[in-house]
Amino acid sequence: MGKYRLLREAAETTLPGLRVTEATPASDGELALAHDPAWITAITEGTTSAAQQREIGFPWSERMVERARRSVGATIQAARSALAGDGVAANLAGGTHHAYAHKGSGYCVFNDVAVAARLMQAEWHRHHRQLLRVFVIDLDVHQGNGTAAIFRDDPTVFTLSLHGAKNFPFRKEASDLDVELPDGCTDGPYLAALDTALAQAWQRQASAPPGLAFYLAGADPHENDRLGRLKISSAGLAERDRRVLQALRERRIPVALSMAGGYGRDLATTVAVQRQTLAEALGSWEAWRARQSTPDHAAQSQPRPLGSGPRAAESPA
Repeated sequence: MGKYRLLREAAETTLPGLRVTEATPASDGELALAHDPAWITAITEGTTSAAQQREIGFPWSERMVERARRSVGATIQAARSALAGDGVAANLAGGTHHAYAHKGSGYCVFNDVAVAARLMQAEWHRHHRQLLRVFVIDLDVHQGNGTAAIFRDDPTVFTLSLHGAKNFPFRKEASDLDVELPDGCTDGPYLAALDTALAQAWQRQASAPPGLAFYLAGADPHENDRLGRLKISSAGLAERDRRVLQALRERRIPVALSMAGGYGRDLATTVAVQRQTLAEALGSWEAWRARQSTPDHAAQSQPRPLGSGPRAAESPA
């Protein structure tokens, strides 16, 4: 849990271009866009069973409920900021992709990306009378099983998961595109698999491109991670982030990042990997803003920037 405070401090002290704001908690109505009301009630009132708490991975407490709501709220804020003109925004936590509609799992209580995606679609339709298609790019080392299950029958959300084949969850769900990696995978094969997966995803969405992306930039593929089982270097993960963000920027697709997993043997290494993800996001935002300011682009669009830097909403540790 300490990594969230350390990451916030690192972001504030070493990335002055970031604008960090406090996350607001998601409401019951917002959570109900992706979760069963009975599950929301059980978490809120503390009536989850011992077995349900074991599956989540930590016990119930009022502080846990508050944190879970704010973790979702931070991704909602990031998505709104990205769509409103910032282009790139981030949650300093989030990426709780193991949470299903009816239960939590794997340190995940509510699914922040699923809730935020459905809320952004509803808000976009209300304001623009248009369908907002969503692309979920999940590069946490563990498959996004909860996200895949929630969007299984939803053609408006395309889910991509690049993950360890033999890692948790041991019973995988079917994403729109799953790429399984062998234990010990290194930078070269990893980046090649990413390039192939992105090319396939763009091809499959060519007739109905997304208007918003969620990027789960997990630090747990790192070679130092206790739970990752892959061998990706810090430089390899920086290149991963660069390629994803560049692909989205070139297509003018706003993106909300979540930090997702990271369980380094050395906590400072995990924080450094996630801080470099934020640095890449900051660079992408600067490129996004520079393009908005060009005469050709300004004549075609009217962006509504929300401040002097990309928004980084956080949930309390």
